[in-house]
Amino acid sequence: MAEVEAKAPVPESVLKKQKRNEEWALAKKLELETSKKKKLESRKLIYNRAKQYAKEYAEQEKVLIQLKREAKLKGGFYVDPEAKLLFIIRIRGINAIDPKTKKILQLLRLRQIFNGVFLKVNKATMNMLHRVEPYVTYGYPNLKSVRELIYKRGYGKLDKQRIALTDNSIIEKALGKFGIICMEDLIHEIMTVGPHFKEANNFLWPFKLKAPLGGLKKKRNHYVEGGDAGNRENYINELIRRMN
Repeated sequence: MAEVEAKAPVPESVLKKQKRNEEWALAKKLELETSKKKKLESRKLIYNRAKQYAKEYAEQEKVLIQLKREAKLKGGFYVDPEAKLLFIIRIRGINAIDPKTKKILQLLRLRQIFNGVFLKVNKATMNMLHRVEPYVTYGYPNLKSVRELIYKRGYGKLDKQRIALTDNSIIEKALGKFGIICMEDLIHEIMTVGPHFKEANNFLWPFKLKAPLGGLKKKRNHYVEGGDAGNRENYINELIRRMN
């Protein structure tokens, strides 16, 4: 009579471990599928938004050209509406700087030379800028400048840390609750000075620019005197190109 070998009983701890591992594997699989689905939807939404913004910018450009042509035909000049956005660059160090000016530069987040920040144009900011005018240069950035600055030198503030904007998920994590989920959303919010400009601007770390290619002319003098300090209006874009 052939003897049947008795099977050794599997310890309960091993069975529990197997069951737990199976549950974890299933949960991980579900999580991956959900994540994949969410990413796909997010990419579609980002593409559609970028398309919409591009159309919006093109229409604005078209309207501007039309208005300039009409003004020229009537023998007049087209005056641009007052700018809503400023870009400020600190051009001088800390030598012989009075405490009030130092405090204003700190409030503007311009703690180092060649730091740059975006600002909303209002009475309070203009008063502050007049006070620190010898130490900064500023003007009205265009879409190209805003886009290049954010894409090339954009860093975000997440959990009090400086993080490079390498992925849209970083922006979504910090500004998703305001409907800003990607780079193009962030650029649009800054460029149009939207309702959540404050949050978007505070998320952006001050830009650390390089010394301008070809150098500065005379930073002790105002721009209108052939120097570099103060308001240079649309000519700030040329300086951004040299410093980016």
